[in-house]
Amino acid sequence: MKKIVITIFVLLISSQIQAQEAMIVPDSLSGWSYSWVTGLNGSQAAYSNWSQGGVNNIALSGNSSFTAKHREDRFSYGFLLAARYGKSKIEKQGIRKTSDQLVIKNRFLYELIEKESNYSAYANINFRTQFDDGFEYDAGPDDNDVLISGFMSPAYFQQGSGIAYIPTDYFSAEAGLALKQTIVTDDNLVTNYGLEPGDTIKNEGGLTLGLAYEQSIAPNFLLSSTVETFTNVNKSLSGTDVYFANELTGKVNDLISTSLRFDLAYDDDFSEEVQLMQTLSLGVSFILM
Repeated sequence: MKKIVITIFVLLISSQIQAQEAMIVPDSLSGWSYSWVTGLNGSQAAYSNWSQGGVNNIALSGNSSFTAKHREDRFSYGFLLAARYGKSKIEKQGIRKTSDQLVIKNRFLYELIEKESNYSAYANINFRTQFDDGFEYDAGPDDNDVLISGFMSPAYFQQGSGIAYIPTDYFSAEAGLALKQTIVTDDNLVTNYGLEPGDTIKNEGGLTLGLAYEQSIAPNFLLSSTVETFTNVNKSLSGTDVYFANELTGKVNDLISTSLRFDLAYDDDFSEEVQLMQTLSLGVSFILM
């Protein structure tokens, strides 16, 4: 009787991506600073006549995050490019996507008072989409998969400006005005995201609020949390878009790290229900810059 159970976790990098989305430029910085962290995560499991049961599977995902920060006198700038993508092959279920995101953020700040000011004027230019098709599995007729998203379907492009309150290097709050464009290039998906049939772009104007927190809460443990909202001025407050992201990362040594991530999103154009994502990972990270 043969028993095989193999589980391998190798080459992970999710531990710093979400933390860097906070985009807080420290007061101590002078000039430019750069950071690039990347890696892969893999897992595999095989079963043969195993009494506890199980499904053969193999999974692979990759993540990369590049940041650039600059400070000169009262002006500061932060740039983030973060990407992740993963797939899993499950016995009798085929290949399914497990993670997929492309995020680009630009943040400009100018201190309103020359010395020791907690208030700054800010401007943000952000973009978010995914690389590959996304499906609601077994949701169609005869248990067929239903396409619900794809590259640039949707994509979100948002520009905002206002006042930011930054009392410390680990916390910031901001409020202002924003423009938001929802882009859907697949004609079959436009109504999924609040667009009219035949349209590819929906423009919205509104109010935006944001909170960011990033601090070590214990030796080798970093907590990062961000909240971003957008309220269309032509809709009620109950239609406010909310994106709430949290990650707790722990550093075992210079190579091995662990990460617990929890994301919550609400967008009534797509669904009246809250969207949730949770991941727990352990592996090896590579700091390239």
